[in-house]
Amino acid sequence: MDEEKEKMRKELQCILYPLHHLKTYKYVVVCSYYQGKWVLSKHKQRDTWETQGGHIEQNETPLDCAKRELYEESGIKEADLYPVCDYYGYHAKGSSNGVVFLAIVHAFHALPPSEMKEIRLFETIPNQLTYPKASPKFYEEAYKVLLKIMEE
Repeated sequence: MDEEKEKMRKELQCILYPLHHLKTYKYVVVCSYYQGKWVLSKHKQRDTWETQGGHIEQNETPLDCAKRELYEESGIKEADLYPVCDYYGYHAKGSSNGVVFLAIVHAFHALPPSEMKEIRLFETIPNQLTYPKASPKFYEEAYKVLLKIMEE
């Protein structure tokens, strides 16, 4: 089953939409940025890098989920979060909707006990991504929002 899940991660495609276009969401993705570098996390069971993010819990808003997942998967508590876009993710076994956020990080704390084993800062997005077909699109859109914020 793990091989099948890994294949689905590698095959995940996405279509991006303007914010609030999809209306319902199951997941959030957080593209985190700190002093000119992207912050990516590495799962304990994988050798690839990924955004922070995950499943929106019952009665949780996408923003609340983004804050929770950002902390659980990176230790980051101090960040400004900006909604970027909606996405529809799909592969051969299914599909789901989500929201992409940009986190502008102000400080780091220790990585809490979680499924992640480490975080690292990158000047450019690495090739070894957990979701190689979807993540670059998320980062591209997050970067556009980052540039607008930096202009203000």
